[in-house]
Amino acid sequence: MTARLPVLPGLAVDAAPSWPADGGAPLIGLHQASVHFGSHAALRQVTLQIHRGDRIALVGANGSGKTTLLRLLNGLLAPSHGRRELFAAADGRSPVVAMLFQRPFLLNFSVQRNLLLALWLAGVPAAERRERALDALQRVGLQALAARPARSLSGGQQQRLALARAWAVRPDILFLDEPTASLDPSAKREVETLIDEFGHAGMALVMSTHNLGQAKRLAGRVLFLDAGRLAADLPADDFFHRADLPAEALQFLKGELPWT
Repeated sequence: MTARLPVLPGLAVDAAPSWPADGGAPLIGLHQASVHFGSHAALRQVTLQIHRGDRIALVGANGSGKTTLLRLLNGLLAPSHGRRELFAAADGRSPVVAMLFQRPFLLNFSVQRNLLLALWLAGVPAAERRERALDALQRVGLQALAARPARSLSGGQQQRLALARAWAVRPDILFLDEPTASLDPSAKREVETLIDEFGHAGMALVMSTHNLGQAKRLAGRVLFLDAGRLAADLPADDFFHRADLPAEALQFLKGELPWT
């Protein structure tokens, strides 16, 4: 079980949108999925499912396939072999997905207009866009900066804006690619707190990270990738404490956590 991070002053994240309360239902699956770039196999026959409420950390060395897996799950890449499957909810609705990159792409508009554009692209009716945009900014503590040019924000504020943009479209799954790698410790803590709150609101989270402490704090499940293979898919406590992990995973942990 993950420990809940404290809410930071000024970050209003306690209220939550109404994600469906059918926790544990499958959202996305991969079946023997491989991705090739020319002759290079970036992913090799990966089979897994992402469920509502999952909080997943993708870990592994550089080049192990973490970002490729995120892009495949998100639909930005198509599998070279195998298949990706979306599971519809009881009402027939397909899962809504969003992705947060290490360096968020923000247009040269105001903070609020960046959110309004995302909502327009997501098909949100015009009458709802402004209220949802302002609500999302309030959740990440940026409501006072709504009129400021988005690219003038600090790195931590830009990442919080990217999280607000994701929150506003109300995804079932949020994919995060090294979301705090380029941030200072204070900004990293703010972003981690928001990610934690999003998870507690019911959003499934799938995050690649090199920070194993972050994986321990935020994840309930760990996927370990080695040379494009899914070498371990375990509850976080098992991954960090079991002695019978695959040899590659044990070596990875010894390199990252020398006291083990």
